[in-house]
Amino acid sequence: MPIFEYQCPACAAISSHVVLGRQRAKPQCPQCGNQRRMRKVMSSFAVVDSEAQRIDRFDPGRPADESFYRDSRNVGLWAKKRAKQMGVDLGPKFEETVEKARSGKLIKEMT
Repeated sequence: MPIFEYQCPACAAISSHVVLGRQRAKPQCPQCGNQRRMRKVMSSFAVVDSEAQRIDRFDPGRPADESFYRDSRNVGLWAKKRAKQMGVDLGPKFEETVEKARSGKLIKEMT
C-alpha cells in the first residue's frame, strides 16, 4: 500500500494519504478541508551511512553544527579518525568503550 504526500494549495499543509490501487480521486486536506488541486509532493527520506563513510567524511578541524553532538553515533568518531590516519589499531577494548559511551552505559558505570 503506497503512502503519498500531498500539499494543499489553499493552506500549504502537507499531509500523508494511503492510495489504494489506481485510485484517482485526490484526497481532502485535513487542515482546511480543501479537495481541489491537491498536489503530490516528494516525501522526505533518510540515508544511512556506514561507520566507515562517516569516519572518512568527518573533519576534526571543521566545527560541527549542533545536530552533530545530538547523534550518539558520533561519540569516539574523532579518535577513530585520528587512529585511522596514523595507521593505529586501537583494539577491541577501545571499540567496547566507544560502544558503551554511545549507549549511555559508560556514564552509568561512572556514577
